[in-house]
Amino acid sequence: MLNIVLFGPPGAGKGTQSERLIEKYGLVHLSTGDIFRANIKGETELGNLAKSYMDKGLLVPDEVTINMLRAEVLKHSACKGFIFDGFPRTQAQAAALDQLLIELGTSISVMLALEVEEEELKDRLLKRAAFSGRADDADPKIIENRIAVYNQETAPVKSFYMSQNKFISIDGLGTIDEITLRLNQAIDSL
Repeated sequence: MLNIVLFGPPGAGKGTQSERLIEKYGLVHLSTGDIFRANIKGETELGNLAKSYMDKGLLVPDEVTINMLRAEVLKHSACKGFIFDGFPRTQAQAAALDQLLIELGTSISVMLALEVEEEELKDRLLKRAAFSGRADDADPKIIENRIAVYNQETAPVKSFYMSQNKFISIDGLGTIDEITLRLNQAIDSL
């Protein structure tokens, strides 16, 4: 089973590249944001529990998130693998994801980290705002904050996968096709 954590700061191209990887390798896309929304809309027990935290402005505990992920993974037990999007965001979440996958008889194959310099990220996000309608991409102060939060809280997850020799840095500059080729070469070399 091929299980990929596609990683990178806001504007690195994770969404675009994950679509291409899903198509080429027949993977299932697991976005924690999508999973939260589906569980809340479906008023599942876990969705209601997550909503109770979110309504108070609190972060949903890792245990709740992992249980939602477990339910999604089990729905696709016969698939070729997964791309994890938006998760893990902390080392504790990475450890919890590892434990979940061990229980299910699999593991993370690789973390592919799209590396893009900060100025390029800002330019990409401002350009994306012009056609996406995402307000968080249009405000330079919000962009700076999103990148700062990524650097402080999420980037340290790299070291978790580095310690397992499952980390591959990918140059995120160039055309979409060039970046896709680099990702494919990294996956094919596993």
